[in-house]
Amino acid sequence: MSEYADDEIDLRELFSVLWEGRALIAGITGLAASLAVVISLLMPNIYHATALLSPTEEQSGGLGGLGALAGQFGGLAGLAGISLPSGGGDRAALALEVLKSRKFVADFVKKHDIAPALLATDYWDADTGALVLDTDLYDPKTKKWDETPTAGNIFDAFTGALIVEEDATSGMVTVGFKHKSPIVAQQWTVWAVKELNDAIRNQDIAEAQSAIAYLETQVSATSLAELRKLFFELIQKQTETMMLAQVRAEYVFKTVDPAVVPEKKSEPKRALICVLATLLGGMVAVVMVLMRHYLRTEEQSPAY
Repeated sequence: MSEYADDEIDLRELFSVLWEGRALIAGITGLAASLAVVISLLMPNIYHATALLSPTEEQSGGLGGLGALAGQFGGLAGLAGISLPSGGGDRAALALEVLKSRKFVADFVKKHDIAPALLATDYWDADTGALVLDTDLYDPKTKKWDETPTAGNIFDAFTGALIVEEDATSGMVTVGFKHKSPIVAQQWTVWAVKELNDAIRNQDIAEAQSAIAYLETQVSATSLAELRKLFFELIQKQTETMMLAQVRAEYVFKTVDPAVVPEKKSEPKRALICVLATLLGGMVAVVMVLMRHYLRTEEQSPAY
């Protein structure tokens, strides 16, 4: 029983120790709170601009119904020793992967010349709306870098600024960017949605053209009436796909809520940073006071 009593924590003693060390606790907590306020004020404002997108209806089944027709007549084509190309999958999921691909990022950054704004932004002047670049990194007059960024640097910065969120329930997709300038964030979002639709459109047109060329060779390679009819139907479907891709601006995603210039910052959460830093500072101070007390107690206790 005596050993068990020795292991118990005396709450009265604990509170007494904390009360004696209240000055140290208050000092460390105040210091942590002050540092948090200073650091949070030095952190630049980050603005988020997003667009809410809805996938278009024709998302699966292959290009222009190629997958459905190939499935329907695949057995007949197999008996004739001919293999039909299969249809594609979910183009919305494909489009989001394309958006995060290295090729798309490199082409996007080069086309719109956003590398300086992506990597060398110093601050955004709210009064003039101008983006001020860090001249130590990039000279806007000569358009030369102090150290040319690598493709990896550009890709990491782009994906770090990119916002992609999917709602599994509704199927809606949120695409956007975060940047020190709200104008830049909104402009990049508009560009990204357009470029993404164009990229998938061009890919589908190229695949449709390849499918038509393939089917035309199959028409000349068979004399079976049923197969020739199938191939002509598939060619018609591919032609319809090409026409649809060329006339529909929002090919993969329809814009439900377009991106606007944000009026309020999204980052940093200064109040949350200050509260968490203050709590952490208080916890560290309490631990320090308790450790100091019990270390002194052990040193003063007689050795046996």
